[in-house]
Parts: sequence; C-alpha cells; structure tokens
Amino acid sequence: MFKFYRKGSAFVLASACVALSTGSTPATAYAKQAISNDMSRCYSTSGPAILIEIRGFEKTDGRIRVQSYRATKDEWLEKGRWLNRIETDVKPANGVMRFCMPVPSAGSYGIAVRHDTNNNGKTDIWKDGGGFSNNPKANLFNLGKPSVGKVAVSVGSRPTSIAIQLQYM
Repeated sequence: MFKFYRKGSAFVLASACVALSTGSTPATAYAKQAISNDMSRCYSTSGPAILIEIRGFEKTDGRIRVQSYRATKDEWLEKGRWLNRIETDVKPANGVMRFCMPVPSAGSYGIAVRHDTNNNGKTDIWKDGGGFSNNPKANLFNLGKPSVGKVAVSVGSRPTSIAIQLQYM
C-alpha cells in the first residue's frame, strides 16, 4: 500500500482514478493502440478524428495498415511512436477504402498507410504500396519517409477529411 505524506497527494491519486474510470486519459495514454475501424468515431459530434479515404489499390488482396502520429519531428514515423493503428484485410469498394482515425485532441497529425500485398508482415519495397497524408511523393531517395512538414494535417474539435493515393514502386 502507498503512503502519502503530502496533503494534496490523495486528491491527485483520486483524480487520476476518476479520470481512468471515466475514459478521460492524458494524451500520452493514446500511444500504440491497435483499434478497430469504427466509422461512428467520425460523426460530426464525435470529437477530433481524421476521416481517411484511401485510393489507388493495385491489388485487392493482402492487408492494409493505417497509423496516426503526432506531426512533430520527434514522433513522425519514429518506431513505437504511433498513436493509433488500424489493420485489416484489403477489401476496397469501387477501389476505395475508408477509415476513421480518432486522435487524442485537436492538433497537428500525420497519417501513414502501408498495403502489405502478400500479407507477410514485412515491407517489400518492390511489391507493397504506401501513402501519407497530403500525398507527398515517396521515392528511393527519401526511403519513403517524407518530412513531417509535408504530411501534417490540422485537426480541430471535429473530424477532418483527407484522401490518400497509394503509391507503388
């Protein structure tokens, strides 16, 4: 059992327990969560989120992974720094798949998408496709890692819509 020697410590602990029980968590608690593609999170009253439309599938098999990051140099595409991940089988309807990516608060975010065409869990540069928010061109010179300035999307208190065009080498 923890002993608290400061008068306000019990209040801080109690406040943290209430926040956890009500679902209100600090922004850092959002890191590395695998979530389902719940489109209801992109209703106009659902809070901050990114509604993503992905186009340009060269194949209709494999898996697709959509990840969100804070749009900062310290976090964008850094291993283990993603916020939420949605991964599912590729099943485009009329060549399009839609995803709803909730974000912890209003701010600037980047989205990275990978189409693992053979579902082997690895990036096969000559087979797999990918894309990013704002559709910067990926090439061998930047190793498919555009700068955070090219991918940053401003998200307010309601869902923001973006479209991503997949690119294949």
